[in-house]
Amino acid sequence: MDFLRIEGQVNLQGSIQISGAKNSALPLIALSLLSKEKVTLSNLPNVVDIKTFFSLLNMLGCEIIPLDKHTTSIIVKTLNNTKANYDIVRKMRASILVLGPLLGRFGCCEVSLPGGCAIGARPVDLHIKALQKMGAEIRLQGGYIIAEAKEGLKGSVINFDKITVTGTENILMAAAMAKGKTQIINAAKEPEVIQLCEVLKASGVEINGIGSDEIEIYGTNREPLKFPTNIEVIPDRIEAGTYLCAGAITNSQITLHRLNPTHLTAVLSKLEEIGFTMKIDGDSVTIYPAKNRQSFEISTTEYPGFPTDMQAQFMALATQCEGSSIIQERLFENRFMHVSELQRMGANIKLKGNTATIQGKSELFGADVMATDLRASSALVLAALVAKGESHIHRIYHLDRGYEDLEAKLAGLGAKISREKE
Repeated sequence: MDFLRIEGQVNLQGSIQISGAKNSALPLIALSLLSKEKVTLSNLPNVVDIKTFFSLLNMLGCEIIPLDKHTTSIIVKTLNNTKANYDIVRKMRASILVLGPLLGRFGCCEVSLPGGCAIGARPVDLHIKALQKMGAEIRLQGGYIIAEAKEGLKGSVINFDKITVTGTENILMAAAMAKGKTQIINAAKEPEVIQLCEVLKASGVEINGIGSDEIEIYGTNREPLKFPTNIEVIPDRIEAGTYLCAGAITNSQITLHRLNPTHLTAVLSKLEEIGFTMKIDGDSVTIYPAKNRQSFEISTTEYPGFPTDMQAQFMALATQCEGSSIIQERLFENRFMHVSELQRMGANIKLKGNTATIQGKSELFGADVMATDLRASSALVLAALVAKGESHIHRIYHLDRGYEDLEAKLAGLGAKISREKE
C-alpha cells in the first residue's frame, strides 16, 4: 500500500494546471447510457473513481475506448446487461448514477446499494421516491435496488425534500427518457448539475430553468439521444480550491491555470476575508501571501454557498490563522474524521456536535496520520506542508479517487513530497 512522505515548512512557488472535475465527469459518463451513437468525453481526470465507473459500464456491456490519458469514447449499443453488481458499486457512491438512465431507457435495472467514503448517511431514498412518482416499481432485495418501468417512465412533478446533487442528476437523466414533462423543484444548482443540463440540451432535449432550483425537462419517450461530437468536462473547482489552500497555508504565491473562477466565488471570498489577495486573469487565479491571516467562520451549505468538500482543507488552514475559527458542517453528520489526525500533528481543535472550533496559530509537527476520506486526505497533506519535520500520510487510496497526480503537482511547486510503499 502506498503512503506519502512530506517534509514540511517549504515555501511554494510556480503554477499548475487544474484537471477536469470528477464530480462532473461521473454523471456525464452515466449520461452516455442514453446515447444511440459513440460518446466522446475529454478533459477527464485520470483518477480512480473515473476508472471504476468505466469498469461499471464495461460490466454492463458498453465498449470503452481510451483515446489518450484524458479522453475516452463510450459505445453503448453493445450493452447487454442492466445489473450493476455490488463488486463495482461498493467502491463508490456515485455508481447510483446509473439507476436513472438505465431505468429510463431500458425499463428495468438492478443496482447495488452504493458504497464509498464513510462520511455519513447519503441515502438514496430521495432517488427512489422520485422514480416511483414517475411510475417505476421499485423494491429493495438482497442489497439491490430492483426497478421496473415496463411502459416507460412518465413525466411528473418531483419536489425534493432536501437538495441532492446526485438525486437531481439521476432524475434529470431519467426524465430525459420519460414521456412528457418533468418538473424538478428544489433542484441542486452546482456547476456539475448545470453541465449535465447543458449537455442534455445540446443533445436535443428541451430543458428550461438551467442553473435555477426549478428545472423543467421534456422527455423523449425512450428515444436515444444524439450527443455533441465531443463533451469537454468542466474544471474541478474542489481541486482548484485545495491548491489555493496549499498556497494559503504555506503563505506562498502560486498560480492556477485552466479553472473557472465563477465556480469558486465562496472559496475566493473566504480567502480574501482571511487576508489573501487574489488576481483573476481569465481562467487563471494567482494567490499572494498575506501579511496577517485572520480567523474566520464557515457554515457549509449547498452551492453557491461554501462547499462541504472544502471544509477539511479550510480546517487545516485555520490552524495557521490568528485567533479562533469556527466551522459548522451542515450537510454531513460524520465529516470531522480528520480532526483527530490533525490533532496528532498539534492542531488545537475542539468539537461540539456539528461545530469545530480551531484555535490558531498552532505549531504543527510531522506525524504518521491516516486518511479517512477523500477530502480529509487533502487536509492532512496541507497540514504536512507546514508541519515541522516529516509526515507520513497513510491510506492515500482515498486521495487517488479524486486528485490527479497530486504529489507531482505539489512537487512542481517546490514541495518535498514523494509516494512510497509501506
